[in-house]
Amino acid sequence: MTKQKYTLSVLVILCLGLVGCGPSQETKELQAKAKQMLGALPTSMPGAENDTPELIALGKKLYFEKKLSQNNTQSCNSCHNVEGKAAGVDNLPTSPGAFGKTGDRNSPTVLNAGFHFLQFWDGRAKNLHEQAKGPILNPGEMAMPNEAEVLKRLKDDSEYPGLFAKAFPSAKDAITYENLAEAIAAFERTLVSPSRFDDFVNGDHSALSQEEQNGLQTFISSGCTSCHGGKLLGGDSFRKLGQVNPYETNDLGRFNVTKDASDKYFFKVPSLRNVALTGPYFHDGKVATLEDAIKKMGYHQLGQNLSEADVTKIAKFLGSLSDKTRTN
Repeated sequence: MTKQKYTLSVLVILCLGLVGCGPSQETKELQAKAKQMLGALPTSMPGAENDTPELIALGKKLYFEKKLSQNNTQSCNSCHNVEGKAAGVDNLPTSPGAFGKTGDRNSPTVLNAGFHFLQFWDGRAKNLHEQAKGPILNPGEMAMPNEAEVLKRLKDDSEYPGLFAKAFPSAKDAITYENLAEAIAAFERTLVSPSRFDDFVNGDHSALSQEEQNGLQTFISSGCTSCHGGKLLGGDSFRKLGQVNPYETNDLGRFNVTKDASDKYFFKVPSLRNVALTGPYFHDGKVATLEDAIKKMGYHQLGQNLSEADVTKIAKFLGSLSDKTRTN
């Protein structure tokens, strides 16, 4: 056998060996743990099975419709940008309304929102349908004076009467505020964002790098899953901000809805999906970087001073939760 042939044979054997090598025992155990404690994102949101193409198309047009704001300057997409690689937010601490007034809470991502147990930081809307009705009439947001003016604009438009009729074929008067909200919700139910983490949970051991796997292990061992658990890694409970060490804020959170003193400073736990793309962070948008957010959560919620090394590891893992179509 010539030297060249021998070298080629060795390379073939090495390649076959590498192909034959499966995941390490540690990776297998981590996959099993992640599947049990977190799980993969479902392929569709609750209620999506009833959404027709016509309803979704109408909802998408309405989502980008600036006529739904008093001065024709804002749409749903203004604060919850889903165009291109945008992750359903405006990446501002808090968002300006139609007339320039800035809100007092950070705009959460609309991606995967239909999986959440309630909507808004304080949970004041029970679902996407109810949530969609709020900003249009909010004086600090889209600032329309009332439902009647919203419907008048839609009825006077050359396209909307026909689009509503197709989306709601059995309705005598298809253009209603409830139908508007349902159409927007139908479009939002299409905004499911699968990630490399889901591939990992579903059995692809190579979907996460070793650094990301180390970060996942640190995320779990540090106790982050005590709040950020389940398929959304959050989005399914309220927790007091400053659970162990107080967090300085004047926002009373859930209390503003319930008026129950025990709800003071409680907020919906945000989902960590796409968190690497949705900064700045927290309800007030005052935390600029993901690493700083991780540090503050460790301190305020878990009573831990996470090391720089652990913060870096966790941040690496959280990056794997980003929508695969919205990352560079």
